[in-house]
Amino acid sequence: METALKFPVLTPAMPEIIMLIGALAILMLDLIVRKKDFIALASLILAGLVAYNVFGAAGETFGGMFVADGYAMFFKLIFLVSLMLTILISIKYIEVERVNYGEYYSLALFSTLGMMIMASAGDLIVLYLGLELMALSTYVLAGFLKHSLRSNEAAVKYFLLGAFASAFLLFGISLTYGITGTTDIRAVAAYISENGLSENPVLLLSVILFSVAFSFKIAAAPFHMWAPDVYEGAPTSVTAFMSVGPKAAGFAVIGKVFLIAFASAKLSWVQVLIPVAILTMATGNILALMQTNIKRMLAYSSIAHAGYALLGIIAGGAEGMAGVMSYLMIYAFMNIGAFAIVILLRSEGFQGENISDLEGLSKTHPLYAALMLISMFSLTGIPPTAGFIGKFYIFVSAVNAGYTWLVVVAVIFSAISAYFYLRVVMYMYMREPKEEVRLTTSPAVNLALAISTAAVLLIGVLPSSVIDLAMYAAAGF
Repeated sequence: METALKFPVLTPAMPEIIMLIGALAILMLDLIVRKKDFIALASLILAGLVAYNVFGAAGETFGGMFVADGYAMFFKLIFLVSLMLTILISIKYIEVERVNYGEYYSLALFSTLGMMIMASAGDLIVLYLGLELMALSTYVLAGFLKHSLRSNEAAVKYFLLGAFASAFLLFGISLTYGITGTTDIRAVAAYISENGLSENPVLLLSVILFSVAFSFKIAAAPFHMWAPDVYEGAPTSVTAFMSVGPKAAGFAVIGKVFLIAFASAKLSWVQVLIPVAILTMATGNILALMQTNIKRMLAYSSIAHAGYALLGIIAGGAEGMAGVMSYLMIYAFMNIGAFAIVILLRSEGFQGENISDLEGLSKTHPLYAALMLISMFSLTGIPPTAGFIGKFYIFVSAVNAGYTWLVVVAVIFSAISAYFYLRVVMYMYMREPKEEVRLTTSPAVNLALAISTAAVLLIGVLPSSVIDLAMYAAAGF
Protein backbone atom coordinates (compact mmCIF):
# COMPACT_ATOMS: atom_id res chain seq x y z
CA MET A 1 0.00 0.00 0.00
CA GLU A 2 2.78 2.39 0.90
CA THR A 3 4.52 1.86 -2.43
CA ALA A 4 1.38 3.10 -4.21
CA LEU A 5 1.69 6.49 -2.54
CA LYS A 6 4.22 8.91 -3.95
CA PHE A 7 4.77 10.72 -0.65
CA PRO A 8 3.46 8.27 2.01
CA VAL A 9 5.14 10.13 4.87
CA LEU A 10 3.22 13.34 4.17
CA THR A 11 -0.15 11.79 3.30
CA PRO A 12 -1.66 12.03 6.83
CA ALA A 13 -0.73 15.73 6.96
CA MET A 14 -2.13 16.69 3.53
CA PRO A 15 -4.96 18.92 4.90
CA GLU A 16 -2.39 20.86 6.93
CA ILE A 17 -0.05 21.17 3.95
CA ILE A 18 -2.87 22.56 1.83
CA MET A 19 -3.72 25.13 4.52
CA LEU A 20 -0.06 26.14 4.80
CA ILE A 21 0.26 26.60 1.05
CA GLY A 22 -2.93 28.68 1.00
CA ALA A 23 -1.76 30.94 3.84
CA LEU A 24 1.64 31.50 2.22
CA ALA A 25 0.07 32.09 -1.20
CA ILE A 26 -2.11 34.88 0.22
CA LEU A 27 0.94 36.54 1.76
CA MET A 28 2.93 36.37 -1.47
CA LEU A 29 0.08 37.39 -3.79
CA ASP A 30 -1.38 40.07 -1.53
CA LEU A 31 -0.40 42.98 -3.79
CA ILE A 32 -1.27 41.15 -7.00
CA VAL A 33 -4.54 39.33 -6.32
CA ARG A 34 -7.47 41.43 -5.19
CA LYS A 35 -9.81 38.64 -4.07
CA LYS A 36 -7.73 36.98 -1.37
CA ASP A 37 -10.92 35.51 0.08
CA PHE A 38 -11.18 33.25 -2.97
CA ILE A 39 -7.76 31.75 -2.24
CA ALA A 40 -8.70 31.24 1.42
CA LEU A 41 -12.03 29.59 0.56
CA ALA A 42 -10.42 27.39 -2.09
CA SER A 43 -7.80 26.23 0.43
CA LEU A 44 -10.51 25.45 2.97
CA ILE A 45 -12.68 23.50 0.56
CA LEU A 46 -9.74 21.47 -0.76
CA ALA A 47 -8.44 20.73 2.75
CA GLY A 48 -11.95 19.77 3.86
CA LEU A 49 -12.40 17.38 0.95
CA VAL A 50 -9.07 15.72 1.69
CA ALA A 51 -9.86 15.45 5.40
CA TYR A 52 -13.29 13.96 4.74
CA ASN A 53 -12.01 11.49 2.14
CA VAL A 54 -9.43 10.06 4.52
CA PHE A 55 -11.89 10.01 7.43
CA GLY A 56 -11.35 6.77 9.30
CA ALA A 57 -8.22 5.88 7.32
CA ALA A 58 -5.88 6.43 10.26
CA GLY A 59 -2.28 7.22 9.55
CA GLU A 60 0.76 8.46 11.43
CA THR A 61 3.82 10.42 10.42
CA PHE A 62 6.84 12.10 11.97
CA GLY A 63 7.50 9.10 14.20
CA GLY A 64 3.97 8.94 15.57
CA MET A 65 4.02 12.56 16.72
CA PHE A 66 1.30 13.42 14.19
CA VAL A 67 -1.78 11.17 14.06
CA ALA A 68 -4.53 11.54 11.44
CA ASP A 69 -7.42 9.41 12.69
CA GLY A 70 -11.20 9.81 12.72
CA TYR A 71 -11.06 11.83 15.94
CA ALA A 72 -8.66 14.38 14.46
CA MET A 73 -10.51 14.54 11.15
CA PHE A 74 -13.86 15.30 12.82
CA PHE A 75 -12.35 18.22 14.70
CA LYS A 76 -10.63 19.42 11.52
CA LEU A 77 -14.02 19.52 9.81
CA ILE A 78 -15.31 21.69 12.68
CA PHE A 79 -12.36 24.07 12.27
CA LEU A 80 -12.72 24.27 8.50
CA VAL A 81 -16.49 24.81 8.61
CA SER A 82 -16.04 27.52 11.24
CA LEU A 83 -13.41 29.33 9.20
CA MET A 84 -15.41 29.02 5.99
CA LEU A 85 -18.44 30.68 7.62
CA THR A 86 -16.16 33.28 9.23
CA ILE A 87 -14.62 34.23 5.89
CA LEU A 88 -18.07 34.55 4.31
CA ILE A 89 -19.23 36.97 7.02
CA SER A 90 -15.89 38.81 6.90
CA ILE A 91 -15.72 39.83 3.24
CA LYS A 92 -18.04 42.84 3.49
CA TYR A 93 -17.37 43.52 7.17
CA ILE A 94 -13.63 44.16 6.83
CA GLU A 95 -14.38 46.53 3.96
CA VAL A 96 -16.72 48.51 6.22
CA GLU A 97 -14.06 48.53 8.94
CA ARG A 98 -11.42 49.52 6.34
CA VAL A 99 -9.07 46.68 7.22
CA ASN A 100 -9.38 44.69 4.01
CA TYR A 101 -5.82 43.35 4.05
CA GLY A 102 -4.51 39.99 2.88
CA GLU A 103 -2.93 39.35 6.29
CA TYR A 104 -6.42 38.93 7.73
CA TYR A 105 -7.10 35.80 5.70
CA SER A 106 -3.55 34.54 6.06
CA LEU A 107 -3.64 34.83 9.85
CA ALA A 108 -7.02 33.09 9.94
CA LEU A 109 -5.57 30.20 7.92
CA PHE A 110 -2.48 30.01 10.14
CA SER A 111 -4.68 29.99 13.25
CA THR A 112 -6.78 27.16 11.84
CA LEU A 113 -3.61 25.30 10.83
CA GLY A 114 -2.53 25.45 14.48
CA MET A 115 -5.89 24.01 15.55
CA MET A 116 -5.55 21.18 13.06
CA ILE A 117 -2.08 20.35 14.37
CA MET A 118 -3.49 20.29 17.91
CA ALA A 119 -6.21 17.84 16.89
CA SER A 120 -3.64 15.50 15.28
CA ALA A 121 -0.99 15.83 17.98
CA GLY A 122 0.32 12.47 19.16
CA ASP A 123 2.91 14.16 21.34
CA LEU A 124 2.63 16.87 23.99
CA ILE A 125 5.34 18.95 22.30
CA VAL A 126 3.46 18.95 18.99
CA LEU A 127 0.30 19.83 20.91
CA TYR A 128 2.06 22.87 22.37
CA LEU A 129 3.45 23.97 19.00
CA GLY A 130 0.01 23.79 17.42
CA LEU A 131 -1.52 25.70 20.31
CA GLU A 132 1.03 28.51 20.05
CA LEU A 133 0.57 28.83 16.27
CA MET A 134 -3.17 29.13 16.84
CA ALA A 135 -2.82 31.53 19.76
CA LEU A 136 -0.28 33.92 18.24
CA SER A 137 -2.32 34.27 15.06
CA THR A 138 -5.51 34.88 17.04
CA TYR A 139 -3.85 37.51 19.23
CA VAL A 140 -3.03 39.53 16.11
CA LEU A 141 -6.54 39.06 14.69
CA ALA A 142 -8.06 40.33 17.95
CA GLY A 143 -6.15 43.60 17.50
CA PHE A 144 -6.67 43.85 13.76
CA LEU A 145 -8.62 47.11 14.08
CA LYS A 146 -5.46 49.13 14.62
CA HIS A 147 -7.36 52.42 14.77
CA SER A 148 -9.59 51.15 17.61
CA LEU A 149 -8.46 51.41 21.22
CA ARG A 150 -10.91 48.67 22.19
CA SER A 151 -9.35 46.31 19.68
CA ASN A 152 -5.83 47.17 20.85
CA GLU A 153 -6.83 46.58 24.46
CA ALA A 154 -8.43 43.25 23.55
CA ALA A 155 -5.24 42.05 21.83
CA VAL A 156 -3.00 43.06 24.74
CA LYS A 157 -5.24 41.40 27.34
CA TYR A 158 -5.55 38.26 25.25
CA PHE A 159 -1.80 38.07 24.68
CA LEU A 160 -0.75 38.63 28.31
CA LEU A 161 -3.24 36.20 29.79
CA GLY A 162 -2.62 33.71 26.98
CA ALA A 163 1.12 33.74 27.67
CA PHE A 164 0.36 33.15 31.33
CA ALA A 165 -1.78 30.11 30.46
CA SER A 166 0.91 28.78 28.10
CA ALA A 167 3.38 28.82 31.00
CA PHE A 168 1.04 26.57 32.98
CA LEU A 169 0.80 24.20 30.03
CA LEU A 170 4.58 23.99 29.64
CA PHE A 171 5.00 23.38 33.36
CA GLY A 172 2.44 20.58 33.18
CA ILE A 173 4.20 19.02 30.19
CA SER A 174 7.58 19.20 31.96
CA LEU A 175 6.19 17.48 35.08
CA THR A 176 4.57 14.79 32.97
CA TYR A 177 7.87 14.20 31.19
CA GLY A 178 9.68 14.14 34.51
CA ILE A 179 7.60 11.30 35.95
CA THR A 180 7.10 9.27 32.75
CA GLY A 181 10.24 10.01 30.72
CA THR A 182 8.21 10.63 27.54
CA THR A 183 5.96 13.20 25.89
CA ASP A 184 4.24 10.68 23.62
CA ILE A 185 0.57 10.78 24.66
CA ARG A 186 -0.11 7.05 24.42
CA ALA A 187 3.25 6.20 26.00
CA VAL A 188 2.38 8.49 28.92
CA ALA A 189 -0.94 6.65 29.32
CA ALA A 190 0.77 3.25 29.27
CA TYR A 191 3.47 4.28 31.78
CA ILE A 192 1.00 5.75 34.27
CA SER A 193 -1.25 2.68 34.03
CA GLU A 194 1.59 0.13 34.33
CA ASN A 195 3.33 1.85 37.23
CA GLY A 196 0.24 2.77 39.20
CA LEU A 197 0.96 6.49 39.25
CA SER A 198 -2.68 7.58 39.21
CA GLU A 199 -2.37 8.84 42.81
CA ASN A 200 1.12 10.28 42.42
CA PRO A 201 1.14 13.86 43.84
CA VAL A 202 3.35 15.10 40.97
CA LEU A 203 0.86 13.72 38.47
CA LEU A 204 -1.99 15.39 40.35
CA LEU A 205 -0.13 18.70 40.16
CA SER A 206 0.36 18.13 36.45
CA VAL A 207 -3.39 17.51 36.06
CA ILE A 208 -4.12 20.81 37.81
CA LEU A 209 -1.69 22.69 35.59
CA PHE A 210 -3.20 21.20 32.43
CA SER A 211 -6.67 22.06 33.75
CA VAL A 212 -5.70 25.70 34.24
CA ALA A 213 -4.15 25.99 30.77
CA PHE A 214 -7.04 24.32 28.98
CA SER A 215 -9.65 26.21 31.02
CA PHE A 216 -8.19 29.44 29.70
CA LYS A 217 -8.33 28.23 26.10
CA ILE A 218 -12.00 27.23 26.33
CA ALA A 219 -12.89 30.26 28.51
CA ALA A 220 -13.98 28.15 31.48
CA ALA A 221 -14.42 29.84 34.86
CA PRO A 222 -12.54 31.01 36.83
CA PHE A 223 -10.15 31.55 33.90
CA HIS A 224 -12.73 33.28 31.71
CA MET A 225 -11.90 36.87 32.63
CA TRP A 226 -10.39 37.65 29.23
CA ALA A 227 -13.38 36.55 27.14
CA PRO A 228 -15.93 39.40 27.58
CA ASP A 229 -13.43 42.20 26.96
CA VAL A 230 -11.69 40.42 24.08
CA TYR A 231 -14.97 39.40 22.43
CA GLU A 232 -16.27 42.97 22.68
CA GLY A 233 -13.09 44.67 21.47
CA ALA A 234 -12.08 42.33 18.65
CA PRO A 235 -13.54 42.70 15.16
CA THR A 236 -16.96 41.02 15.21
CA SER A 237 -15.97 38.47 12.56
CA VAL A 238 -12.91 37.54 14.63
CA THR A 239 -15.09 37.26 17.72
CA ALA A 240 -17.32 34.80 15.87
CA PHE A 241 -14.25 32.78 14.89
CA MET A 242 -12.72 32.84 18.40
CA SER A 243 -15.98 31.71 19.98
CA VAL A 244 -15.93 28.50 17.96
CA GLY A 245 -12.53 27.49 16.55
CA PRO A 246 -10.13 27.88 19.51
CA LYS A 247 -12.80 26.54 21.85
CA ALA A 248 -13.20 23.38 19.76
CA ALA A 249 -9.39 23.04 19.57
CA GLY A 250 -9.23 23.31 23.35
CA PHE A 251 -11.69 20.46 23.74
CA ALA A 252 -9.79 18.40 21.16
CA VAL A 253 -6.64 18.50 23.31
CA ILE A 254 -8.60 18.05 26.56
CA GLY A 255 -9.88 14.79 25.09
CA LYS A 256 -6.37 13.69 24.16
CA VAL A 257 -4.74 14.59 27.48
CA PHE A 258 -7.44 13.64 29.99
CA LEU A 259 -9.20 10.76 28.22
CA ILE A 260 -6.04 9.18 26.78
CA ALA A 261 -2.86 10.26 28.58
CA PHE A 262 -4.46 10.53 32.05
CA ALA A 263 -7.22 7.96 31.54
CA SER A 264 -6.11 5.84 34.50
CA ALA A 265 -6.17 8.92 36.75
CA LYS A 266 -9.78 9.81 35.92
CA LEU A 267 -10.89 9.78 39.56
CA SER A 268 -8.40 12.57 40.18
CA TRP A 269 -9.07 14.90 37.25
CA VAL A 270 -12.84 14.47 37.40
CA GLN A 271 -12.73 16.02 40.88
CA VAL A 272 -11.08 19.05 39.29
CA LEU A 273 -13.37 19.34 36.27
CA ILE A 274 -16.72 18.96 38.09
CA PRO A 275 -16.45 22.23 40.09
CA VAL A 276 -14.98 23.95 37.01
CA ALA A 277 -18.00 22.86 34.94
CA ILE A 278 -20.50 24.03 37.55
CA LEU A 279 -18.74 27.37 38.07
CA THR A 280 -18.48 27.87 34.31
CA MET A 281 -22.19 27.28 33.73
CA ALA A 282 -23.09 29.53 36.66
CA THR A 283 -20.76 32.36 35.63
CA GLY A 284 -21.73 32.32 31.98
CA ASN A 285 -25.48 32.19 32.45
CA ILE A 286 -25.82 34.52 35.44
CA LEU A 287 -23.51 37.27 34.18
CA ALA A 288 -25.09 37.13 30.71
CA LEU A 289 -28.39 38.23 32.28
CA MET A 290 -27.18 41.79 32.87
CA GLN A 291 -25.43 42.44 29.55
CA THR A 292 -26.66 45.12 27.16
CA ASN A 293 -23.90 44.66 24.56
CA ILE A 294 -24.78 41.66 22.42
CA LYS A 295 -21.12 40.69 21.86
CA ARG A 296 -20.53 40.58 25.63
CA MET A 297 -23.76 38.64 26.05
CA LEU A 298 -22.62 36.09 23.48
CA ALA A 299 -19.22 35.98 25.22
CA TYR A 300 -20.83 34.91 28.49
CA SER A 301 -23.03 32.56 26.48
CA SER A 302 -19.87 30.99 25.07
CA ILE A 303 -18.56 30.52 28.60
CA ALA A 304 -21.77 28.75 29.61
CA HIS A 305 -21.63 26.44 26.59
CA ALA A 306 -18.08 25.45 27.54
CA GLY A 307 -19.53 24.32 30.86
CA TYR A 308 -22.13 22.16 29.12
CA ALA A 309 -19.49 20.58 26.89
CA LEU A 310 -17.33 19.75 29.92
CA LEU A 311 -20.07 17.35 31.03
CA GLY A 312 -19.16 15.12 28.08
CA ILE A 313 -15.49 15.11 29.11
CA ILE A 314 -16.48 14.26 32.69
CA ALA A 315 -18.69 11.43 31.43
CA GLY A 316 -15.77 10.10 29.39
CA GLY A 317 -15.76 7.16 27.04
CA ALA A 318 -16.83 7.10 23.42
CA GLU A 319 -20.35 8.29 24.21
CA GLY A 320 -19.21 11.32 26.21
CA MET A 321 -16.56 12.36 23.68
CA ALA A 322 -18.98 11.90 20.77
CA GLY A 323 -21.45 14.13 22.62
CA VAL A 324 -18.79 16.83 22.94
CA MET A 325 -17.78 16.57 19.30
CA SER A 326 -21.31 16.74 17.92
CA TYR A 327 -22.12 19.61 20.31
CA LEU A 328 -19.15 21.64 19.08
CA MET A 329 -20.11 21.08 15.44
CA ILE A 330 -23.66 22.25 16.16
CA TYR A 331 -22.40 25.20 18.21
CA ALA A 332 -20.32 26.39 15.26
CA PHE A 333 -23.40 26.80 13.08
CA MET A 334 -25.74 28.41 15.59
CA ASN A 335 -23.18 30.80 17.10
CA ILE A 336 -21.71 32.08 13.85
CA GLY A 337 -25.28 32.49 12.56
CA ALA A 338 -25.99 34.83 15.49
CA PHE A 339 -22.80 36.81 14.93
CA ALA A 340 -23.65 37.16 11.23
CA ILE A 341 -26.76 39.14 12.15
CA VAL A 342 -24.67 41.37 14.43
CA ILE A 343 -22.30 41.99 11.53
CA LEU A 344 -25.23 43.02 9.31
CA LEU A 345 -26.00 45.83 11.76
CA ARG A 346 -22.54 47.36 11.35
CA SER A 347 -22.40 50.27 8.93
CA GLU A 348 -20.57 53.56 8.54
CA GLY A 349 -20.99 55.49 11.79
CA PHE A 350 -23.14 52.79 13.43
CA GLN A 351 -21.71 49.95 15.55
CA GLY A 352 -24.94 47.99 16.05
CA GLU A 353 -23.56 46.06 19.03
CA ASN A 354 -26.27 46.80 21.60
CA ILE A 355 -29.23 44.50 22.08
CA SER A 356 -31.48 47.56 21.82
CA ASP A 357 -30.23 48.06 18.25
CA LEU A 358 -32.32 45.02 17.30
CA GLU A 359 -35.56 46.75 18.34
CA GLY A 360 -38.33 46.14 15.84
CA LEU A 361 -36.12 44.18 13.45
CA SER A 362 -39.07 41.92 12.65
CA LYS A 363 -40.94 44.95 11.32
CA THR A 364 -38.13 46.33 9.17
CA HIS A 365 -36.28 43.12 8.17
CA PRO A 366 -38.54 40.12 8.97
CA LEU A 367 -36.34 37.51 7.26
CA TYR A 368 -33.19 38.41 9.19
CA ALA A 369 -35.19 38.63 12.42
CA ALA A 370 -36.43 35.08 11.78
CA LEU A 371 -32.87 33.86 11.20
CA MET A 372 -31.73 35.47 14.45
CA LEU A 373 -34.69 33.89 16.24
CA ILE A 374 -33.64 30.43 15.02
CA SER A 375 -30.09 30.98 16.31
CA MET A 376 -31.39 32.19 19.70
CA PHE A 377 -33.77 29.23 19.99
CA SER A 378 -30.94 26.84 19.14
CA LEU A 379 -28.55 28.42 21.66
CA THR A 380 -31.30 28.09 24.27
CA GLY A 381 -31.80 24.43 23.38
CA ILE A 382 -35.39 24.61 22.19
CA PRO A 383 -36.53 21.76 19.89
CA PRO A 384 -36.59 21.08 17.00
CA THR A 385 -33.33 23.03 16.59
CA ALA A 386 -29.86 21.47 16.60
CA GLY A 387 -29.04 23.10 19.94
CA PHE A 388 -31.56 20.82 21.64
CA ILE A 389 -29.96 17.76 20.05
CA GLY A 390 -26.48 18.83 21.13
CA LYS A 391 -27.47 19.35 24.76
CA PHE A 392 -29.57 16.18 24.79
CA TYR A 393 -26.70 13.88 23.82
CA ILE A 394 -24.28 15.62 26.21
CA PHE A 395 -26.75 15.23 29.08
CA VAL A 396 -27.56 11.60 28.21
CA SER A 397 -23.87 10.67 28.23
CA ALA A 398 -23.46 12.26 31.68
CA VAL A 399 -26.55 10.47 33.03
CA ASN A 400 -25.31 7.13 31.69
CA ALA A 401 -21.97 7.77 33.41
CA GLY A 402 -23.73 8.29 36.76
CA TYR A 403 -23.71 12.10 36.94
CA THR A 404 -27.46 12.64 37.00
CA TRP A 405 -27.20 15.34 39.69
CA LEU A 406 -24.75 17.26 37.52
CA VAL A 407 -27.16 17.12 34.59
CA VAL A 408 -29.93 18.50 36.83
CA VAL A 409 -27.65 21.45 37.65
CA ALA A 410 -26.94 21.95 33.94
CA VAL A 411 -30.66 21.87 33.07
CA ILE A 412 -31.37 24.54 35.70
CA PHE A 413 -28.70 26.83 34.28
CA SER A 414 -29.92 26.10 30.76
CA ALA A 415 -33.38 27.26 31.82
CA ILE A 416 -31.85 30.48 33.18
CA SER A 417 -30.20 31.09 29.81
CA ALA A 418 -33.63 31.28 28.17
CA TYR A 419 -34.06 34.74 29.69
CA PHE A 420 -31.19 36.48 27.92
CA TYR A 421 -31.59 34.59 24.64
CA LEU A 422 -35.32 35.22 24.45
CA ARG A 423 -34.81 38.84 25.48
CA VAL A 424 -33.16 39.33 22.08
CA VAL A 425 -36.26 37.80 20.47
CA MET A 426 -38.47 40.10 22.55
CA TYR A 427 -36.59 43.17 21.32
CA MET A 428 -37.00 42.07 17.72
CA TYR A 429 -40.67 41.07 17.86
CA MET A 430 -42.26 42.99 20.73
CA ARG A 431 -40.70 46.43 20.36
CA GLU A 432 -41.37 49.07 17.76
CA PRO A 433 -38.34 50.28 15.80
CA LYS A 434 -37.15 53.72 16.89
CA GLU A 435 -35.67 54.21 13.45
CA GLU A 436 -35.12 51.92 10.51
CA VAL A 437 -31.67 50.39 10.61
CA ARG A 438 -30.07 49.81 7.25
CA LEU A 439 -28.46 46.38 7.20
CA THR A 440 -25.12 46.01 5.42
CA THR A 441 -25.98 42.88 3.48
CA SER A 442 -23.90 41.02 0.94
CA PRO A 443 -24.23 37.73 -0.98
CA ALA A 444 -21.44 36.17 1.11
CA VAL A 445 -23.14 36.97 4.44
CA ASN A 446 -26.46 35.73 3.08
CA LEU A 447 -24.79 32.48 2.03
CA ALA A 448 -23.27 32.04 5.51
CA LEU A 449 -26.66 32.65 7.10
CA ALA A 450 -28.32 30.19 4.72
CA ILE A 451 -25.74 27.48 5.50
CA SER A 452 -25.82 27.98 9.27
CA THR A 453 -29.62 28.16 9.49
CA ALA A 454 -30.12 25.15 7.24
CA ALA A 455 -27.64 23.16 9.34
CA VAL A 456 -29.34 24.16 12.60
CA LEU A 457 -32.74 23.06 11.31
CA LEU A 458 -31.63 19.93 9.46
CA ILE A 459 -29.53 18.59 12.32
CA GLY A 460 -32.40 19.34 14.67
CA VAL A 461 -34.76 17.20 12.60
CA LEU A 462 -32.25 14.62 11.27
CA PRO A 463 -29.44 14.43 13.84
CA SER A 464 -28.12 11.01 12.87
CA SER A 465 -25.78 12.38 10.19
CA VAL A 466 -23.68 14.29 12.75
CA ILE A 467 -24.20 11.99 15.74
CA ASP A 468 -23.24 8.82 13.85
CA LEU A 469 -20.15 10.47 12.41
CA ALA A 470 -19.13 11.68 15.88
CA MET A 471 -19.67 8.22 17.38
CA TYR A 472 -17.55 6.68 14.64
CA ALA A 473 -14.79 9.24 15.22
CA ALA A 474 -14.82 8.74 19.00
CA ALA A 475 -14.88 4.94 18.86
CA GLY A 476 -11.33 4.69 20.18
CA PHE A 477 -12.14 6.18 23.58
